[in-house]
Amino acid sequence: MKTPRFITLMIPRAQNSPTDAHPTHSRVLQGALSALAIAVFDGAAAVATAQHGQDDWMATWQGSPTPGGTFYSPGCPSDVGLSNQTVRNIVHIAVGGDRVRARLSNAGGLVPLTVGAATIAEAGAGAGTAAGTLHPLTFAGSTSIVIAAGGEAVSDPVPLAVHALDNVDVSVYLPGSTGPATQHYYADQGNYLAAGDQTGSAIAGPFTTSISCWMFVSGVEVQTSPTVRGALIAFGDSITDGYLSTMNANRRYPDDLATALAARHGTTLSVLNAGIIGNELLTIRPQLQFGYTAPFRFARDVLNQPGAKAVIVLEGINDIGDRSAKASDLIPVYEQLILAAHEAGLKIYGATLTPFGGSNAIYGGDYGTPAGETQRQLVNAWIRSSGAWDGVIDFDKAVRDPNNPTFLLPAYVGDPLHPNDAGYQAMANAVPIKEILDKVNAGN
Repeated sequence: MKTPRFITLMIPRAQNSPTDAHPTHSRVLQGALSALAIAVFDGAAAVATAQHGQDDWMATWQGSPTPGGTFYSPGCPSDVGLSNQTVRNIVHIAVGGDRVRARLSNAGGLVPLTVGAATIAEAGAGAGTAAGTLHPLTFAGSTSIVIAAGGEAVSDPVPLAVHALDNVDVSVYLPGSTGPATQHYYADQGNYLAAGDQTGSAIAGPFTTSISCWMFVSGVEVQTSPTVRGALIAFGDSITDGYLSTMNANRRYPDDLATALAARHGTTLSVLNAGIIGNELLTIRPQLQFGYTAPFRFARDVLNQPGAKAVIVLEGINDIGDRSAKASDLIPVYEQLILAAHEAGLKIYGATLTPFGGSNAIYGGDYGTPAGETQRQLVNAWIRSSGAWDGVIDFDKAVRDPNNPTFLLPAYVGDPLHPNDAGYQAMANAVPIKEILDKVNAGN
């Protein structure tokens, strides 16, 4: 393994925003960072470059964590956090294996987080677990752990056989008051809260409260078959996060892509979703649930994911819509992401920005305006023609109305900015699976 190099990507300070990609009560981020040093390994990131072997781990699910913030506290209490409660997170995995481990997160915390207990299981009905699958998680043999502010903790391995496209429960007990809770706000999945330590409960009864966010969990990893050649990471904003796809149905475009890969014979890939609603390339928005900028989180959410081999980047529509950003300001950020991915040995694919005609009435700003459309077209022209990427995925072409190409095809409209299930499926269909696999296999 080679010595790490460090690339510093500049991050602007947070500002108040007059418009939001999702209607909200604003919460101002206090004291934004002005720069982030991302450690990038010459040749490859440590976990991404190891030849696949018996002791290697593969990420099978991730939920990019953000600080505590919410639009609706009863539905997602991440603004106030938990106290003497258990959260049961239900996550949809891409590939299976015989042993699993979970990654618990305090990435959005400002103080240490005490985890009293945690378990993992195959999901059953509602908040229940599948019979005989509930296992305690330990951390260096201990059932509890204190996670540093801004940190994560990886559990010890658990002998649990899981399969591609399974749902898995990760339950976490927080004995004290957590304060604002590390979360993934838009889970598009019902999760559950219970009073006290219910991590060991296999039944749904104690979990009396349903919530819409994932809390304190950021990843699940498996020891899997050598036919799984690596992880393909979908990196983006609400369109990658699956906004307006059917709740509890796993119809985000990365889910559809994982389904297609799971049906393949021979070599395949794990698919990870690193989308965050409202996320931007240039600006840390005041709504904390929108997360930090793409360059800020790129190392954590892409380069350091176990088994990472390739990434699809679909970001920039919120910069244009929310901040009236110019293509000339966004292109250098794309170029830095490309550099970071290549330094880490990953293939990186540029995805064209999808149409947003008609969205101004909902989201304001330059969403769907003539000025915004000009910048979207300039970004897409650069993505298609620059030659900077390892490949281009033309999501714009896949979902636009050929008779009115600044708009989504009517059959694909969730709202004028976001696709529906059919639109997300069309996006997944546009991903050149064989091309990506061939390039990954060639690099192994």
